[in-house]
This record gives sequence, structure tokens and C-alpha cells, in this order.
Amino acid sequence: MTVTSSTFSEGGRIPESMVYNGFGYSGGNQSPDLHWTGAPPETKSFVVTCYDPDAPTTVGFWHWLLFNIPASTTSLAAGAGTPGKNPPGSVMGYTDFGINAYGGPAPPPGPPHRYQFNVFALDVERLDLGPGATGALLMFNVNLHAIAKGTLTGIYGRD
Repeated sequence: MTVTSSTFSEGGRIPESMVYNGFGYSGGNQSPDLHWTGAPPETKSFVVTCYDPDAPTTVGFWHWLLFNIPASTTSLAAGAGTPGKNPPGSVMGYTDFGINAYGGPAPPPGPPHRYQFNVFALDVERLDLGPGATGALLMFNVNLHAIAKGTLTGIYGRD
């Protein structure tokens, strides 16, 4: 699968509009628009995540968890990570910020971090999970049902 955005390009710098508003940052905290193609015909739903594998936690950091996205959906508008703006029927899980919404980049001083926007195609219409689902629980279930994956990676660091 191929994932693209008009907000940033593969390997490109994430704009301030997407950066978290907190932890010393004053970004717009808006999720990017995302578009995906190449899902298998047997896809029954999608999952979108944003993950920072470079966070100094030993387990990375989950910035966005969106699941039970209908198979007919092939894009998300900018801001879809705001509660109430996600696709009908989809669920936002519990991020490492402790919220059920998109939380943008907010890395500590040091080298830039990678932010991986992953789109998974699943062979089931719904995951039997609610808004309390964490990244670990969601990915346990995703890994049981994923039939394809696409990733768009952006970079952000404190200057």
C-alpha cells in the first residue's frame, strides 16, 4: 500500500501545524490529511496509527490510534484526529498522551524523531475494542488481521 499526504512528503519535515501544543511546543496539533492506495480487494476495514519509534521510552510513543475505519474510506482530511471529525463508525484509541485524539510531535531536545503514519488493511470489519484501547492492545489485534500495510514517515526535532 502507498500512503501520501499533501501536508508533508516521505522523509520530509513535519510542519508546525501538526506539532503538539504542550511540552514547550505551541504547534497547531492537527493531524495531517492522509491518502492511501493499493489495498487488497479483500480489505474489510482500516487502521491508522502515528508512532514515534525514537521516543526515549524503550517502547516508542503512540501519537494517534484510529481503527474500525470503513473499507470504503481511502483518505482522511486534515484534522480527522480531532474527536468528532474521525470517520463515522471509527474509534480513536488511548494514546500515550493519555487522550483519545491525535497528539502531534513533541520530542525532547536532541536528534530529530521519525513519526510513522501507518495504514493497515484488515480482513475484519471491526476490531472488538473501545476507546480505552492502547497502542499495544490495538497492535496485538492488528497483527492478527493485517493483510497489508503502508507507511508515510515524517521527521521532526527541536532546533
